[in-house]
Amino acid sequence: MTYGLLGEKLSHSYSPRIHSMLGNYAYELFAVPKEELDAFLTSGDFLGLNVTIPYKKAVIPYLADMSPAARKLGSVNTILRREDGSLWGDNTDYGGFRYLLRGKESLVRGKKALVLGSGGASVTVVQVLRDMGAGEVIVISRSGADNYDNLDRHADAQLIVNTTPVGMYPESGISPVELRQFPCLRCAVDIIYNPAKTAFMLQAEEMGIPAVGGLAMLVAQAKYAADLFTGKKQKDAIIEKIRRKINSEMKNIVLIGMPGCGKSIIGKRLAMLLGREWIDIDHEIIRAAGKTIPEIFSEDGEDAFRQLETKCVAAACKKSGCVISTGGGVVTRAENKNLLRQNGTVVYIRREMSKTYKDQLSAGQANKQSRPLLTKHTPEELARQRMPMYLAWSDIKILNIGINETAWQLISFLRLSPAKKKKRK
Repeated sequence: MTYGLLGEKLSHSYSPRIHSMLGNYAYELFAVPKEELDAFLTSGDFLGLNVTIPYKKAVIPYLADMSPAARKLGSVNTILRREDGSLWGDNTDYGGFRYLLRGKESLVRGKKALVLGSGGASVTVVQVLRDMGAGEVIVISRSGADNYDNLDRHADAQLIVNTTPVGMYPESGISPVELRQFPCLRCAVDIIYNPAKTAFMLQAEEMGIPAVGGLAMLVAQAKYAADLFTGKKQKDAIIEKIRRKINSEMKNIVLIGMPGCGKSIIGKRLAMLLGREWIDIDHEIIRAAGKTIPEIFSEDGEDAFRQLETKCVAAACKKSGCVISTGGGVVTRAENKNLLRQNGTVVYIRREMSKTYKDQLSAGQANKQSRPLLTKHTPEELARQRMPMYLAWSDIKILNIGINETAWQLISFLRLSPAKKKKRK
């Protein structure tokens, strides 16, 4: 018998990794279709479960008893099998969301809050906000009195919390609401943790509004569940330690910069050192188009190339824990910015112009054919056009001082651990 996470779609879950750092017990993912939920709960081989979308309320009829907190909320995210075989339910989401808002009491107390969604997580969030002294707390649902068609009546909202799955991997890039319709907004919270920054959060950041993602809540509720699983209470300090570890492991490292600055070769080396998947966007474009980049430019035009580039960027940046090397012109389309940033740390690779183009320009016209834009613009012109975007889009700026040296410098700067080398037999 084991522990695990019960839900309907779980391919995106970080829970097994988190629980591996919380206790010495087996932890699995139980992706159970709705029609099989009854059989799983009545005859499943488990000692304890965490419960996620869409079963936080659906599991209640199968429980012999619940904690006072779970009973009050009418929502369960943790189940234990007791010695007599019966099931007992609790709600550690309450403590998890409360932990997420630590230090942000002033952004909650007395403020008008909108809670998007009316599922099990919504009930918990509403209770936490009320217990923290929020002013008016309004639940927005698809069909209730307060819904997405009459949001204008709540334009004075100061805090918005998204508890819906809108914008969650793999359907990234979608926001449940347009935040610009809330001129009084002071904080945006999304309990989604994958991607690290949802479209909802990125929209808030662009408006200069503090945005909070759900990873700390995920780790905190897991820690409180692990306390129940093991019967041993760990200190809350472990929550932030694990959050930082998961964040560094799961975020992509995205390399941007001028053509020839070393994005591809450094990215490949970095991925090898970290034991991560390496994705080269130019390679993905060639694979998708079935022809070379110069052929795309000559036969279809630059606009067609840029559209295909955006599609490839969107697909790659939905993933987690990858190293992604982009083309030099990725910054020329504004929509690519949030795609790169949603789940990644963006690194601008700089290199002296003379070194960047030394090999390419010495090849003359043959090289211009491999980099089509060099037939229309000088490297200096491209640099002037793109430099403001490279600087604005990046979280880290680093000088290419050599392939291996730059890769190791990034590993150190990001506080990452290189992959362990396999011992030779």
